Amino acid sequence: MLDDLDRALIHALHIDGRAPFTQLATVLSVSPQTVSRRYERLRDQAALRVVGLPDPHLTGHEQWLLRLRADSETALNLAHALVRRQDTSWVYLTGGGTEIVAVLETPLGMAHGHSLLLHELPPSMGLTAVSAHHLLHTYRGWRTPWRMSANALTARQQRALSGQRLTEHDAVSSVSSVSSAECDGHVQLTPADHALLDALRRDGRTAVADLAVGTGWSPATVTRRLERLRACGAIFFDIEIDPALLGGNVKALLWMAVAPAHLDEAATALAHHDELAFVAHTTGPTNLVAQALCRDTKALYRYLTHGLGAVKAIRAMETAPVLRILKAVGTIASPGLPHRPA
Repeated sequence: MLDDLDRALIHALHIDGRAPFTQLATVLSVSPQTVSRRYERLRDQAALRVVGLPDPHLTGHEQWLLRLRADSETALNLAHALVRRQDTSWVYLTGGGTEIVAVLETPLGMAHGHSLLLHELPPSMGLTAVSAHHLLHTYRGWRTPWRMSANALTARQQRALSGQRLTEHDAVSSVSSVSSAECDGHVQLTPADHALLDALRRDGRTAVADLAVGTGWSPATVTRRLERLRACGAIFFDIEIDPALLGGNVKALLWMAVAPAHLDEAATALAHHDELAFVAHTTGPTNLVAQALCRDTKALYRYLTHGLGAVKAIRAMETAPVLRILKAVGTIASPGLPHRPA
C-alpha cells in the first residue's frame, strides 16, 4: 500500500521527473536519503518509472490508435510482437483476450504507416480484423496525468517544483546553441538527440554522465540540450506506475460516438472526471476514446451509468475491459542497462 509520502513523491515526479532528490526532499520536508529510499522502493514494488517522451507534434510525428483482432491462440504473440517495436506504446490485451489495442507513432504525413506495420508482422499472427484511428487531440493523458496519481501536493508545493523548472529554463536559454525559432514550431532532431531520447524513454532519470556516453556529447552539452528541448516542449516526462496501487484495479477502454458539434464540450467535461486517465478525439465512427480506472467492477458500473450517463452528448458507447497491460509509454529496458538516478 502507498502512504502519504509515496503519493506525494509520485505527484512531485509528475511535475518534474528529473528533479534532484535534494530538491524533492526540500519540497516534501524529508531528508534526501528518505526520498532516495522511497523512490527505489517504488521502482521495485510499484513498477514506478520516470520516462522521457518526445512531443509528437513538435518532433514531426503523429499517433495512431490501432485495434487488432487475432485468433485466441496467437493474440498474445501478436501483442508481444508489438511490444518489441520502438514505435509502439500502450499495448493492451482487451475484451476476451483476442483484441490488442496499441498506439503507433509514425512520421508526419505517413498516412499509411499503420498499414506498413501490418505488412511487417508475420502472417502466422492470424489477424482477423484491423481498425486504425488517428489521434487528433488529447484532452487528458500524456502531459496531463490521471488526477488520482497527481493529487497529493499542496498548491504551494506544486509551485515550488514548477517554479524551479522555470528558473532553470531561464538560466539555460541564454547559453543554448539552439535557435529560439526552434521553439515556434517543428523541432529538428539530430542523431544525437534521438540517442538522448532513446535513453530517456528507458529511464527518464538517467544520470547526465550516462547520457553523455550515449550521445557522444559532453555532460555540459547534454544538460544544455536537454533543458532546451524541455523549455521548447519538445520533450516532457511522464510516470509509469501500477494504477491498482492508486485505486485503479479495474481498467476499461471506452469507445464513444459523439456528435461533432458537442465533441469538444463533452471531451473537456470528461477530462475532469476522476475515473478517466486518458481522453482523446480520434477518427472513425467512435470519435472519442477514454481509459477508465476504477476501484472495482461496482465502481465501474456506477461510473458508466451515472458519470457517463449524465453526458447526454454520448450517442453510443462500447466498453472493452483491459485484461493485461503489456507496455506503457516507455521503452522496455534491456537487461544490464546502466542506471544511476539523477
